[in-house]
Amino acid sequence: MAKRLSKWFCQFSKGWIALLSLIVFLVFTALMLPGQSAMAEAYSKGLGSPDTTFVYSMRKLYAMAEAYGAAGRQAYIHARFSFDLVFPLVYTFFLAVCTSWLLGRALPQTSPWRLLNLFPLTAMGFDYLENIATAVVMSRYPTLSPAAAFLAPPLTFIKWLLVIGSFIALVISLILFLARRKKIKKRG
Repeated sequence: MAKRLSKWFCQFSKGWIALLSLIVFLVFTALMLPGQSAMAEAYSKGLGSPDTTFVYSMRKLYAMAEAYGAAGRQAYIHARFSFDLVFPLVYTFFLAVCTSWLLGRALPQTSPWRLLNLFPLTAMGFDYLENIATAVVMSRYPTLSPAAAFLAPPLTFIKWLLVIGSFIALVISLILFLARRKKIKKRG
């Protein structure tokens, strides 16, 4: 299943689609992220947001929920089910398509390293799970949500590892692509 999905991404990922994904990612990041960050900063009173914090505890998550206040928690939940439904799709599309395009030109079809193009899909999955867990905590606060509060921190940590790993995979793919082009130019 994974090999077929990876192969499909490599076949789907044309140069113009990779360029389009880059443009969408850059525009979305430039236009949407600053507003979302400012809103989170204003509501959190300097404690930050769970989804932008690499490591935090259940206690800190509840402190964030307290600091946000009722209006802030509502805004947080709204953002998780509007902005944060779209942004993982945007970064996943960019990372998966660009990595696939590069790997499709750098490595033979039989290379297991082509599976690196699936990293962004796992990041997106953990991002959505994190959003659900933190939204449950925010929506029920001040009532405690032990299961969601317990799961949210590791889901966030794993999400960030996978997102960072996806960007590293993209850089590795670019290096492999450039090395292959250089080798072909030397021969030709």
